[in-house]
Amino acid sequence: MNNGWTYYDRITPATAGQTVLAYYTERYTHSTQQAWQTRIEKGQILLDGQPVTAGTRLSTGQQLSYYRLPWQEPTAPLNFEVLYEDNHLWVIAKPSGLPVLPGGGFLEHTLLHQLRDRYPTETPIPIPRLGRGTSGAILIAKSQTARTHLSRQFRVRTISPTSAIPSIQPPLTKIYRALVSSSQPVPKNHFTCTYPIGKLPHNQLGYIYGRVSENAPKAMPSRSDCVVIERRSNATLIDVSIATGRPHQIRIHLAAAGYPLLGDPLYPVGGVPSATGTVMPGDTGYHLHAHQLRFIHPHTGHPVSITANPPNILKIQSK
Repeated sequence: MNNGWTYYDRITPATAGQTVLAYYTERYTHSTQQAWQTRIEKGQILLDGQPVTAGTRLSTGQQLSYYRLPWQEPTAPLNFEVLYEDNHLWVIAKPSGLPVLPGGGFLEHTLLHQLRDRYPTETPIPIPRLGRGTSGAILIAKSQTARTHLSRQFRVRTISPTSAIPSIQPPLTKIYRALVSSSQPVPKNHFTCTYPIGKLPHNQLGYIYGRVSENAPKAMPSRSDCVVIERRSNATLIDVSIATGRPHQIRIHLAAAGYPLLGDPLYPVGGVPSATGTVMPGDTGYHLHAHQLRFIHPHTGHPVSITANPPNILKIQSK
């Protein structure tokens, strides 16, 4: 069991005037009205730090807090390797199956919590996060200054066409290794995916990311440059350099191209997940690894290059 968690909400003009019960029932539909009523009666919900009734009307600027009682979290691998560390940042080799941030029933079984446990005086900030099922190198800032500098590198990226896998200048470069199904052979050794990514309806989550048409509302342009590095009898090993960082980009792009990740339970051929399915984005089973990471150090200004050793299934086997 973990130690429980307190969730905070600040009341805005749009929600002012609602009752406490209506606020939680309408905003957090994962629980029934009766469940929220019970939590209020048990004192798990406070208004500006004080007990409250279900019928209390809310005012702009007030703060609600909900204490979730301790629960049994799903299991996850909690060990991780530090690939690089100094006073400003870490590069961590995250194992597949360990979430980076709390969510989906995970709180203490996350990389963020484990870092805080190991380094209680530090304030780790992921830049950006990796999916739960994705292993490999993740950049963690230790300060807001480092976060700002590294986030700017992540946002401002341009493609250099001089190599098979383009470099990115300024050079925050991420190269992933993916194993795709051979149900549909990959005919080219080099190919680029530019399918737009956006939100699609989902019966449990409200929305989920997937491939959308170019004229879809808020469609996000995306680019992934892919190189086949090994062909196997049952799968193909591909290195992927991303020029944009959209949610689940590599999984969606390769599936949209007809080459879904081997074992991916969410994204089939086409890159559009089921709107009524029970599979969640954090479910694992696929093989994707953040293999190489290059960036400019936020303090020294020098380039840093890190390689995270891939799991055996993602290593080249033909040598």
